[in-house]
Amino acid sequence: MRAMLYDGTSPLLREAEVPDPVPDDDDLLIDVHACGVCRTDLHVVDGDLAQPKHPVIPGHEIVGTVAALGRNVTGFAPGDRVGVPWLGHTCGHCRYCAEHRENLCDAPGFTGYTIDGGYAERTVANSRYCFHLPDRYGDVEAAPLLCAGLIGYRTLAMAGDAERIGIYGFGAAAHIVAQIAKHQGRTVYAFTRPGDAAAQQFARRLGAAWAGGSDERAPDELDAALLFAPVGALVPAALGSVAKGGIVVCGGIHMSDIPSFPYALLWEERSVVSVANLTRDDGVAFMEIAARYPLEIETTRYPLADANRALSDLRDGRLTGAAVLTMR
Repeated sequence: MRAMLYDGTSPLLREAEVPDPVPDDDDLLIDVHACGVCRTDLHVVDGDLAQPKHPVIPGHEIVGTVAALGRNVTGFAPGDRVGVPWLGHTCGHCRYCAEHRENLCDAPGFTGYTIDGGYAERTVANSRYCFHLPDRYGDVEAAPLLCAGLIGYRTLAMAGDAERIGIYGFGAAAHIVAQIAKHQGRTVYAFTRPGDAAAQQFARRLGAAWAGGSDERAPDELDAALLFAPVGALVPAALGSVAKGGIVVCGGIHMSDIPSFPYALLWEERSVVSVANLTRDDGVAFMEIAARYPLEIETTRYPLADANRALSDLRDGRLTGAAVLTMR
């Protein structure tokens, strides 16, 4: 089968013919139809995340159909459409797993990082970490739900019942979570790269009450700020925009260093928290939301062989919405 490999020697993936993967007893063998290109994939190939599998097939927003299944698998059948997310394995017995916080597992496995992912024509995945997908979305539109949607949902959930939500970095995750927040009756304020008029127009089209540069202030104080841009300097900027008792939620897996800032920005019970991975319960809850609300998923398609171009476009900010690789 064809696959794109990252071997750790260069940020450029190489196309290769590799043997078809073989499912273990708990696995699904999946014919991949589409795979989203996530900023986490970019952090892997740019060396921001330590100790990936070498070589590794990236990709953790996988949509495909079940070709075969291991003898222990239940709940899936050949031909079923499935989604494979970032969280690919947990130990099940550490204190975090025992406390239903498997996203913090001490011995996890991550799709496209420590486990081969979906930049390939076929993949295998542990069935207990796979999801059935809402029928209302095609394969390409469903792919970003598997990480941009899931992590965006968890980031929003960590903001509690905050009414006025600021979103910094209006890309794949933000454009999905903004729609969910709008459906929930919240008010959304979008912060983009300064001068990015196209992204600001996109945000307003999806229901943002205001859109401007990250160097601007919203017309109202925020109850919560969600950060999807991996820019540490946005943390004090967001703290300066949230009201007393507000929260800043960092939704990325990697961020540049946070500069020093005066204690006055944090005082009055403002808080800064991070999001780590997801749980399977997050996946079930989010897929129910995605089935209920008609989310508009903005995508740019690339053939599998153009994975490096998709990553480059993401790195340089040339995308609106999400990049998705297609295998057909």
